Amino acid sequence: MNAFDALSPMHAVRGAFELRFRSLFQEGRALAFTCDADGHIDLDRLSDRSRERYLYARALVGREYAQPEVLPI
Repeated sequence: MNAFDALSPMHAVRGAFELRFRSLFQEGRALAFTCDADGHIDLDRLSDRSRERYLYARALVGREYAQPEVLPI
């Protein structure tokens, strides 16, 4: 059983998920982006600034940010 098995079907229908990159050094600091249940981000729908932040966080996984988590909103 994975974490998504416990989620209600409404989350999957509404697409109410976020991909969250937690900071490795500052408790409570994170970058989060709307995604689908599989953690896929629609880069074309992000603003330029959000796209830059997403690519930054993804590039610094393991150095600045933890592995991203898909969480229901």
